[in-house]
Amino acid sequence: MTSQQPTVFIVDDEPAIRDSLTLLITQEGIQVHTFENAESFLSSMHPLNCQLKSCIILDVRMPGESGIQLQEALIDRNCLIPIIFLTGYGDIPTSVKAIKSGAFDFLTKPFTRAKLLTCIQAAFLESEKRIEANKHNQDILTRLSALTKREHEVMVLAIQGCHNKEIASRLGISHRTVEIHRSNIMHKTGALNLLDLARIAYEGKLDNSS
Repeated sequence: MTSQQPTVFIVDDEPAIRDSLTLLITQEGIQVHTFENAESFLSSMHPLNCQLKSCIILDVRMPGESGIQLQEALIDRNCLIPIIFLTGYGDIPTSVKAIKSGAFDFLTKPFTRAKLLTCIQAAFLESEKRIEANKHNQDILTRLSALTKREHEVMVLAIQGCHNKEIASRLGISHRTVEIHRSNIMHKTGALNLLDLARIAYEGKLDNSS
């Protein structure tokens, strides 16, 4: 299952809840897919869905896997879709746990149409932010992965403030070789200067202690 349109995924074991949510959301021209449990949702999810503008409206308590368990499964899959939990008063301790695990928001039963639509639109904006951040991170990792082991070593020393002669001495290579490596590093990473290179290394979680 894949979708190109902004989509709300509803996961709830109660048919009446799924039907009422679907009616409210589709009236706004938003695409909806419904599932009666966590298992059916996971089995239907395509990896691309995690990279599209969307959100999940998820019941906390369901037969089989709970909403919290589904949230944990999505985290394990590095799925970026914001989750809006459906919760009752008695679910507050569970809600706190979900918040700590990154839940986007909660709809407390019963909820209003206005609250529902506000949550969805905010979740769509968050979805776009997460997607863009993920694309940026993947771009950084791709750039850094293009470096050879030696270029990686030179880069670490360079962003630590070592000059070319010091890098050459510590790595047992010539000054000219260091210059070539630094030039290759700047080209492969697209860094504009040393400060920009340090930012790229930081965002790529480069181990400066190497």
